[in-house]
Amino acid sequence: MTAENAGKGGCPQRDSAEHEGYAEARRSFNLIWKERDSAQPELLERILNKDNLNRAFKRVKANKGAPGIDGMTVEEALPYLREHQQELIDRIYRGKYTPSPVRRVEIPKPAGGVRKLGIPTVIDRTIQQAIAQQLTPIYEPLFADGSYGYRPGRCAKNAIQRVKEYAEQGYTFAVVLDLSKYFDTLNHNILLNLLRRNVKDERVVQLIKRYLKSGVMEDGVVMPTEEGSPQGGNLSPLLANIYLNEFDQEFLKRGVPCVRYADDIVLLAKSKRASERLLESSTKYLEEKLKLTVNREKSRTVSVFAIRNFKFLGFALRRNSGRVYIRVHPKSWRKFKSRLKDLTSRRKVQSVRPALEEIKVYARGWLNHYGIASMKSLIEDINGWLYHRIRMCIWKQWKRVRTKYRNLKKLGVPEKYAWMAANSRKGYWRTSNLPSVKMAISKERLIRIGFYDLADAYQSVHVNY
Repeated sequence: MTAENAGKGGCPQRDSAEHEGYAEARRSFNLIWKERDSAQPELLERILNKDNLNRAFKRVKANKGAPGIDGMTVEEALPYLREHQQELIDRIYRGKYTPSPVRRVEIPKPAGGVRKLGIPTVIDRTIQQAIAQQLTPIYEPLFADGSYGYRPGRCAKNAIQRVKEYAEQGYTFAVVLDLSKYFDTLNHNILLNLLRRNVKDERVVQLIKRYLKSGVMEDGVVMPTEEGSPQGGNLSPLLANIYLNEFDQEFLKRGVPCVRYADDIVLLAKSKRASERLLESSTKYLEEKLKLTVNREKSRTVSVFAIRNFKFLGFALRRNSGRVYIRVHPKSWRKFKSRLKDLTSRRKVQSVRPALEEIKVYARGWLNHYGIASMKSLIEDINGWLYHRIRMCIWKQWKRVRTKYRNLKKLGVPEKYAWMAANSRKGYWRTSNLPSVKMAISKERLIRIGFYDLADAYQSVHVNY
């Protein structure tokens, strides 16, 4: 990319006004500029306002993203923007700015396969964020109340809470819809026409179109993008919500309870037969009207209380004595425990304090997501198991018999029991559960050096729901 466009190491050939792939887009811009009196230019002006761009860059910087194809980091982008911001704004105003292709990155999915991310350059992420900041106030009032993903003040906990409320009202059957590669299959023509309903400045629509058509670089080769809005761009979540808002509004008109978090969709019904009809009609709408692909193997109807078959955002529901409870899905539990087991591996833990900090960061994030669920006894069980794991790691680090004996005595264990424990021939796991070792490496001592007590943390988080 040239200095005029977005920094070092880019694709200079993409900046040429004669570039074949962009001739039509440039002609379109020229026509729009000739007819600008019929447009509403204040939207583009708000997007390119320096305060708006500065706020956008601060948000991009806070996200700490990776560089795009030009290799420019967030830290390197700041001096570049200070020097070239006005030039960049002028290029966009004149319709001369061409976004760089996104850098393709593949991330393994927990259940197998890969998720394809597209990482734009820092400059393009900043411009996309500036666009999103001005479009969000336009679209927020238009989104359905059952939409929760990528929206300010809303989160996954609100979504499962809404499903619970519907279940309490008798909507006990769910249609779980799985969209195949949703972000990669958005139809550009449909999306742009949806944008034109509420974005009256055609220049903004054309700028967004350029981002949609900017292409993807994979293994050094740039490939065109004829559909989709790559995950990884700051504008993609908003565009994804605009696209599926059509689905939300359609089923709202039909009186069907719909809860959606990004591309995770649940429709609710009061009978199995009604849910089967919903599955058929919703699949037809998504495929025929919105040109999306529904994964028919994973999309299904199921009771919301089928704890193994109903999973929404990692949660499940359970009914007991006439009351409905939010639970952590068994798969989410297994993943949580597996990660904690990895963090407390005897081979991995070389020093206890850094390990405790790593556990704290992970467990705190997990509880922030799942804290709404009822799991008091389960969290107490896993908390006791985690204490045992930490004691095992410490016991192994003491290594020699005399070190174990000396440390146990120092921590208040009587000489007789300290000697017996230090000379035990049992394995690390069994020895670390001896009363003398538990007395020395007590819960209170571990908390003082940084242990994150899951039971206490859960109680403080859950009480707010």
